[in-house]
Amino acid sequence: MFFSLHVLAQNGLKTGAKAPEFQGIDNTGKALTLKTLLKSHKAVVLFFYRGQWCPYCNKQLKGLQDSLQLLTSKGAYVVGVTPETSDNINRTIDKTHASFSIIQDKGYRIMKAYDVNYTVDDATLSQLKKYGIDLEKNNGNTDHVLPVPATYVIDRSGTIIYAHFDKDYTKRPSVSSVLSALN
Repeated sequence: MFFSLHVLAQNGLKTGAKAPEFQGIDNTGKALTLKTLLKSHKAVVLFFYRGQWCPYCNKQLKGLQDSLQLLTSKGAYVVGVTPETSDNINRTIDKTHASFSIIQDKGYRIMKAYDVNYTVDDATLSQLKKYGIDLEKNNGNTDHVLPVPATYVIDRSGTIIYAHFDKDYTKRPSVSSVLSALN
């Protein structure tokens, strides 16, 4: 295993819950809000990832990018949310060729609203450093906050119709499960 993950309080939102409104500026400078996206799209695929240093995150982003045409053909708008800096978002894009929107969640407002944020404990922080991962440099702060890698599909009414929340960061939803939620 890459390193152990100790996440205690977070539960994420469940299928059937009302999706909290969010807003942010994506990696291209475009202002996004859930409300506006749902006016022009059938659904929003909202996912949270830890950073460009995470091989599981990169694999997930690459899978979403490879299937982006399938997702958008079903009326979905894909948005990634991360605590990493804009420079590191650009590194993520270089690694994964992601062409969908990615929002830097500086104050963790989106992560907190979806109950996916947690503070990395000292033992895990030490493990990350042993692997050459500097969270402070990656996120541009000393908070050590990461998201549980969660994925939500939000329908036009603002309801979560699909939720994947697993505290085991190695477990990510398949693109086919996200696609089937869009039918």
